[in-house]
Amino acid sequence: MSAMRASTEPWAIDVRGLNKRFGDKHVVNDLTLQVGRGEIFGFLGPNGSGKTTSIRIMCGLLTPDSGSGTCLGYDILRQSGEIKRRVGYMTQRFSFWEDLSIRENLDFVARMYGMAERRSAVDRAIDGLGLGGRAAQLAGSLSGGWKQRLALAACMLHRPELLLLDEPTAGVDPGARRDFWEELHALAARGISVLVSTHYMDEAERCHKLAYIAYGRLMAQGTADEIIAGQNLATWEVSGGAGLGAVAERLRGRPAIDQVAAFGSALHVTGRDPAALEAALREAVAGTDCRARPAPTGLEDVFIHLTERSVDNFGPKASS
Repeated sequence: MSAMRASTEPWAIDVRGLNKRFGDKHVVNDLTLQVGRGEIFGFLGPNGSGKTTSIRIMCGLLTPDSGSGTCLGYDILRQSGEIKRRVGYMTQRFSFWEDLSIRENLDFVARMYGMAERRSAVDRAIDGLGLGGRAAQLAGSLSGGWKQRLALAACMLHRPELLLLDEPTAGVDPGARRDFWEELHALAARGISVLVSTHYMDEAERCHKLAYIAYGRLMAQGTADEIIAGQNLATWEVSGGAGLGAVAERLRGRPAIDQVAAFGSALHVTGRDPAALEAALREAVAGTDCRARPAPTGLEDVFIHLTERSVDNFGPKASS
């Protein structure tokens, strides 16, 4: 398939029925996913849910046991080399040389890509991500936020059409996370597609679309609003004084209650039967100084709900 033909494909990622096992563990279970061009697509799920394995399959680093699909118009089974040349992949761990400077690290990566105009590519990456003032600084002395910028700059050296980012902001302070997401939206506006895995709900809400995967299975996908609406959850907030813990204990395990989760100094209580949920709450707060009121269901409520109902493919699900 020619590069011209690949570039006209409507989907950056279009995979169907992907499966991958490691021994007895079914890590990716019948995954079907589509990511549009210029779209920021969020990949959510608990640790060990198969997100990283799925990402590696989609960029040609792993071969699935079964299934098919394309990435940037190239077949993920037969044309992994073409995919790798057009994708930027940012791993969870900082994987650069700490005793080299930012510029030296980027120059080394450019050499690995076999880039003919390394110096201009490195200069472009440094300038594009505001690294100019630190270009001579050793990577090992950088803060988490600056290491993240270096990793993103390395991903962008060869001008990829798609970025695959595996929990790129883990351990990074809120300000650096915000700046990073501003960069991602700027890249998307230029037509670059982004698939990013994250545990942060504020980041998930910045994505154009989302997919939730738990222990190998895709459980929901769509916009944040579509995923929230699709779970049909009613949510109430319980707030008050010292009696909050007692109210939580009264609610847990009742048929009308799907989950009880602490949100700051309040509880979020969800269920699928609004009338039964309200009756249970009225009874639970009676005689206490707590009060219950309806609240909008948020993405985090849905995230907790889906996690509670997922089954660990190592055996019984660990407590959340």
